[in-house]
Amino acid sequence: MWLIVGLGNPGASYLYHRHNVGFMLVDAIVKHYGAGGYKSKFSSHLVDAMVGDQKVMLCKPQSFMNLSGQAVGEISRFYHIEPSHVFVLHDELDLLPAKVRIKLGGGHGGHNGLRNIDQHIGKEYWRLRFGIGHPGHKDRVHDYVLSPFAKDEQADIHDTIDIVAKQIGLMWQQGHEALMTKIALASAPPATTTKQVKSEDL
Repeated sequence: MWLIVGLGNPGASYLYHRHNVGFMLVDAIVKHYGAGGYKSKFSSHLVDAMVGDQKVMLCKPQSFMNLSGQAVGEISRFYHIEPSHVFVLHDELDLLPAKVRIKLGGGHGGHNGLRNIDQHIGKEYWRLRFGIGHPGHKDRVHDYVLSPFAKDEQADIHDTIDIVAKQIGLMWQQGHEALMTKIALASAPPATTTKQVKSEDL
C-alpha cells in the first residue's frame, strides 16, 4: 500500500491558497478514482482507493502545515508503511506555476510541512513538487503562499492538477520519470506537443 499525503491548512479560509495545492491534488485524485468520502482519523481526512492495481490511502492532515508530520508518522507506523511508499504532494516556491518535479528524499527547502515530516519519518520519502512561483522577495513569501492563485494562473493550475490526478498510477506502474514525462506532454502547448519532452527539463 502507498500513502499519498497532500499538504495544506484546514478550514474554508485556506481552501484555494497556493499553500493548499497539496489538498487540491488529493481531492482531484479522490474525485477521479471515485474513492468515496473522507473519514476522520489520525488528525487527518483519510480515504482508501484503488489506483490501477495499487491500493492507496489518501491523506489530508488537519493539524495545520507545520505539524503535518505527526499524522504522517502515526499513519505510517499503524499501517506499517515504509517511507519509500509515502508520496507527499506539496507546493514549491522554486518552480514556476503548474510545473511539476518528483524526487525521492532531499532537503525540505524551507517548507515547514516537509520539515515536520522529516522529523517523524526521516527524509527518504517521495515528493511531488508542484510549482506555485515565487513572489520575488523572501519577506513577501508568507502572504504570497497564503493567498489564492492569480486569475491568469488558475487555468494552468487546474489543468495540471487534473493531469496529475489522472496519471498518478504511472508512479508505481512505470516509475516517477514516466509520470513526469506524461505530465509534461499533457500540459505542453499544442505547438510543442509533438516534441520530445525529457523529465530533466521539467
